[in-house]
Amino acid sequence: MREPRSPGRNVPRPAEKRRPDWVSEESPVHSVSWLGAIVWCNVLSAASGLAPAYSIKQDAVNWEVTSPGYRLPTEAEWEWACRANTTAAHYGELEKIAWTSTDSVESAQPVAQKTPNDFGLYDMLGNVWEWCWDYVDPARYGNYRVFRGGGWLDKPWSVRASVRRGSMPEADFNDDLGFRVARGGVGVAGVAAAQGWSHLVDVERSRVSGFIPFGWTPLRLE
Repeated sequence: MREPRSPGRNVPRPAEKRRPDWVSEESPVHSVSWLGAIVWCNVLSAASGLAPAYSIKQDAVNWEVTSPGYRLPTEAEWEWACRANTTAAHYGELEKIAWTSTDSVESAQPVAQKTPNDFGLYDMLGNVWEWCWDYVDPARYGNYRVFRGGGWLDKPWSVRASVRRGSMPEADFNDDLGFRVARGGVGVAGVAAAQGWSHLVDVERSRVSGFIPFGWTPLRLE
């Protein structure tokens, strides 16, 4: 996964419906939905002369894994980039690497103010959660998509490299939820699988038969 690049003046920023005027423009984009992030990746790809990574039909999104365009990282890519060859809950002392509730800030903070990980990536933990490509669990949570990393509102115990949460792909109401982009093809043409994600695995997981536990909302995938 690559460090996010500036989209340039001709590429629109994702809509940030709840970013007060006093929040720095150097803060990460937030209050953006998973679908909004997907669309933005395609816009940036087009502006950069790259084939888009996604085809979008209404709310259905397909990823062409060989596309050179911009995209959301898979969960596996995100965690590899976050950990940067470490194995602990954090890639450094949390107060030095991440904005959390202990900092008593009132919004997302400008990027690159704390210590990066060994890959040179800033704010992989804390500041804002980051959308990933994957479903949370298509058997239990329907079409919810994953976000990782923790945010400035979170207690330290929630800001760890292994923590995963999720929400509806249309959800854009979190002041501490944004995204980070990756770029480049990573799979085989015609095969819906790459970097720890597999459409077939999602399909198999979603096929819940017999008794369905209370609260489960299986997603019907084909």
